[in-house]
Amino acid sequence: MIRAIAAAVLVAIPFVGVLAGEGDYLPIPAGKFASALNYEDAPGKQPVAAYSMMRTPVTNADFLAFVKANPKWRRDRVPTVMAEKRYLSHWAGPLELGDTAKPDQPVVQVSWFAADAYCAAEGARLPTWTEWEYAAAADETRRDARSDRIWRERILRWYSRPSNAALPRAGLQPANVYGVQDLHGLVWEWTEDFSSMLMDADNRNQGDPDNARFCGAGALSMNDRDNYAVLMRVAMLSSLSAEATTANLGFRCVKDTP
Repeated sequence: MIRAIAAAVLVAIPFVGVLAGEGDYLPIPAGKFASALNYEDAPGKQPVAAYSMMRTPVTNADFLAFVKANPKWRRDRVPTVMAEKRYLSHWAGPLELGDTAKPDQPVVQVSWFAADAYCAAEGARLPTWTEWEYAAAADETRRDARSDRIWRERILRWYSRPSNAALPRAGLQPANVYGVQDLHGLVWEWTEDFSSMLMDADNRNQGDPDNARFCGAGALSMNDRDNYAVLMRVAMLSSLSAEATTANLGFRCVKDTP
């Protein structure tokens, strides 16, 4: 249903070319990956096809260029079914960033519909959860650092910081082994399939056999109960609706490898 609504709107959106340069999309090689989520219909390591991912999240400057090219995504024109009233509320005006939205900060207060439309205008799409998690499992030298307790604790320290502080600019953090930055420690990020990630936010209930509480694409539970950062991210995403916006939720796009 969400995809159908978005597709109907996108028909009327002109393709504005690649807003970010091609060099801002970095190749992520194919591989096999065991998600921290336990998919009932796909246990164990699953193949992940090669794709390219934006080096950093989409910034306010990037999104402003998109809004100027596609006025229907201005905050004073967007349909309420596509974005709630907080959409881009931190901008000084419909086409003005102001002091609270610096050009190089990641854009936030943006709905899934708007993020999806931006990526479509790039000739791209939002990453699936598996693609996002696959890239985010890497540190500066390893494709999968999730077993490293120190690495996990470094990520968790971000979650413990107050969320009312001004966001840093995108691209300050060290790049992971693929060259991608800011997957952790900056903002939460939309995924294409966020609405199918139906989780219980209480880790004590993960794996509960009473799957009647979970519906839709299937019950998901945590394979790696030590990876609290992933659990919190999934619990947050699964609690949202597609028109929702928050002050610490942004996005980045991916492209399929030909």
